[in-house]
Amino acid sequence: MDMTQEPIPSVNLEFATAGPLPVPLYEHVKRRISEAILMGTWPPGSLLPGEVALATQFGVAVGTVRRALGDLTAEGMLMRRRRSGTVVTGRAPQHSLRFFFQYFRLHGEDGTLLRSEPEVLVMKTTPATEAEAADLALERNAAVLRLHRLRIVMGKPVMHERMVLAAARVPDFPHPKSKVPALLYLHLLEQYGIRIAAVRERVTAVLATVEDRRLLMLRHPSAVLVIDEVAYDQAGAPTILSCHRAMTDGYVYLNEIR
Repeated sequence: MDMTQEPIPSVNLEFATAGPLPVPLYEHVKRRISEAILMGTWPPGSLLPGEVALATQFGVAVGTVRRALGDLTAEGMLMRRRRSGTVVTGRAPQHSLRFFFQYFRLHGEDGTLLRSEPEVLVMKTTPATEAEAADLALERNAAVLRLHRLRIVMGKPVMHERMVLAAARVPDFPHPKSKVPALLYLHLLEQYGIRIAAVRERVTAVLATVEDRRLLMLRHPSAVLVIDEVAYDQAGAPTILSCHRAMTDGYVYLNEIR
């Protein structure tokens, strides 16, 4: 890792602060810095801007930035050096409820974190099915937003996923599908005050369907990992129903409980 490189240009890390924040301000700063690291804006070895510069970019006090950097340093994502400043280490928690909305839970066989690019295949609003209404505690035929996304790693499709959430909870959700945020959970937090706090999963392995084989470019027969998931918000209300279908050749699914 090159620790002597010149500081990279500052990036736009501004975020909306209108209305009450659902989490402490330093947590917002912390999440945006970690997002920039995980999305590759600040790759390993990068020297972050100084605390004053970051505070100016975020529009917060220097003390708020200092606390966020301190937490990220304690968690291993950053390294503080007296002379050179704050450096990105390239290390990160494998998976925790604090960060999971920023992570792709299929990792390489060696445990390396994989960065994925989501491609939205379908986005539409329709009435909920009877089962969906029951699972999301909605009235019968309530409108739900449906997303079908493909996850791509290094140009290769490795997972496709369907997500369902109550349309009433996400008014003015970005559209068309090209505008859907890559980090959906982060968008829910910042725009709607919905913080995903817990996830219940059911994991099975099945033979790939025709759709699986087409989207993931699999041979017949092939197996896929199926993860049926219910995500709950900070109040314990069911918020998102998801079904992830992933190839497993060359990848592993990591889920760490803390």
